[in-house]
Amino acid sequence: MRRAMKNSKFTSDSMRLTFFKNTVLLFVLLVISCGSNSNSETDAVEVSEPTGIPSEKDRPPTIVGANHLDKYLPLLRNKKVGIVANQTSIFTKLRYRIDPQTGETLTKETHLVDSLVSLGVSVVKVFAPEHGFRGTADAGEVVKDGVDTKTGLPIISLYGKNKKPTPEQLNDVEVIIFDIQDVGARFYTYISSLHYVMEACAEANIPIIVLDRPNPNGHYVDGPILEPEHASFVGMHPVPVVHGMTIGEYAQMINGEGWLNKGITCNLTVVPAKGYSHKLSYNLPIKPSPNLPNKIAINLYPSLCFFEGTLVSAGRGTNTQFQIFGAPSLSPQEYSYSFTPQSNEGAKYPKFKGETCQGLDLRETPRLDQLNLEWLIDAYVSHGKKKDFFNSFFTKLAGTTKLQEQIEQGYTYREIRKTWIRDLQTYNQMRQQYLLYE
Repeated sequence: MRRAMKNSKFTSDSMRLTFFKNTVLLFVLLVISCGSNSNSETDAVEVSEPTGIPSEKDRPPTIVGANHLDKYLPLLRNKKVGIVANQTSIFTKLRYRIDPQTGETLTKETHLVDSLVSLGVSVVKVFAPEHGFRGTADAGEVVKDGVDTKTGLPIISLYGKNKKPTPEQLNDVEVIIFDIQDVGARFYTYISSLHYVMEACAEANIPIIVLDRPNPNGHYVDGPILEPEHASFVGMHPVPVVHGMTIGEYAQMINGEGWLNKGITCNLTVVPAKGYSHKLSYNLPIKPSPNLPNKIAINLYPSLCFFEGTLVSAGRGTNTQFQIFGAPSLSPQEYSYSFTPQSNEGAKYPKFKGETCQGLDLRETPRLDQLNLEWLIDAYVSHGKKKDFFNSFFTKLAGTTKLQEQIEQGYTYREIRKTWIRDLQTYNQMRQQYLLYE
């Protein structure tokens, strides 16, 4: 018995030592890393007061929350961990060798799940949002439970039978990590998944750690405020279409405003990103979902997603998703660009599959710092102002019936936007309480 106790103590000490060694090793890797989660490509910086702001190549690198292991690894020690993650849940690119011919620093990316498992953290399961753990499912496609082939971990879908983790799915979890890249639009469903995970954690008394990431559309706030009677999974909270917050800031607002069921709050820890400001541009190192392939699509998405509630295609089924729009009914005299949607990754059954659509190519559009409704209004006029232009999904995206009514009544974009201003001012006052970055 005494020898068994000694062996047990030795095993426990050995495991702790291994965890410590692995932690130290990863910290060393991080110290020698290039330290940037941004692409090397130079991009214009959009700010409200464009003076004294360094270009992307001249400013310090942005380090995402996942890289700040010292802030959250101690909270995982001796805990059974569940992780809400997808393909965007990666560490900063690590420098691991120099190309002998060019002298260029070669990099690689490590996934949060893989890295924590290698560090000896007791990860027990992964929760996957819309598009799945590896991010290949269509928008709106049911995501099934499964097993991760690399780690052998069970994958629980939050976009299948249930969008909120059940008590049974959480019964072997002691702490949840949420690490998903958002793009700053109310109808992008990752913030809805965040809400339900926070609510489930609050009800089960499980702490949640949100590893923050920059918002590529965090430089502006715009659009109508969602009305409660139009809440759905593509819009759960009374915020504008472009909310101007990182996922960590948004989590603080969900908690602080009492938006969880019956006003409960969860035990929330946000690990901030470093070197980020809402005034600065940020290029994502990996596409956040199959139909947002690049920074142009991400910037145009809040404006073009309204077309999802109309008979116009936003480019699904092409390689320029959310960078073009069109429909067979639009006039070729007014819309000279044409495309033909076909099945592809993220769009197995695209709108107007195999049909020629007349529209616009927006890939040369300067970076937007407010919503553009002129494309939507012009397409409605070109279609003949017919009632079949809009479908029922449009109101869910807009969060109000007013926007469709205003367009049908002939309001201009400027006139429509004026009706948002007072609500946006009230929202911005509330938002200010939860900001982690200037």
